[in-house]
Amino acid sequence: KLNKKYIFYTFGRQCSSVLGGLSSVRFRSSCPVHISHLDHLVLTVQDLNKSTHFYSKVLGMEVVTFKGDRKALSFGEQKLNLHQAGKEFEPKAKTPTPGSADRCLITKTPLTTVAAHLKVTYIVRVPLMGPIRSLYFRDPDDNLIEVSNYQQ
Repeated sequence: KLNKKYIFYTFGRQCSSVLGGLSSVRFRSSCPVHISHLDHLVLTVQDLNKSTHFYSKVLGMEVVTFKGDRKALSFGEQKLNLHQAGKEFEPKAKTPTPGSADRCLITKTPLTTVAAHLKVTYIVRVPLMGPIRSLYFRDPDDNLIEVSNYQQ
């Protein structure tokens, strides 16, 4: 029986590469399912107008209307679907809550330009794909947003 809260598989894995030291180890799973990419993520928000304004004006995302009057934010080949709190679409999270998401968005725009636009400062850290320089700020629902550049 698997612990549903924390599922850690240690069997059937082989180390396939090491990036940036021991803290960044990638493992190849023996699982037959291999996810290729993320199609969309759903954000529950208090106010659709505030959220679409923030993401389009501050981060340059395109506001998309689909399936009647549903809203989404498009950027690159990704999409953030928006659900208004109390008016979520099925299927939905068990307890959809505004302000419960953290995400990292990658940009090719120099972070000095982004920082000047947002009036914030950035920090450097080393995640899975190597050194990254990041800005952290919050959206109208207090979700944490990280905008980053990979360092060469």
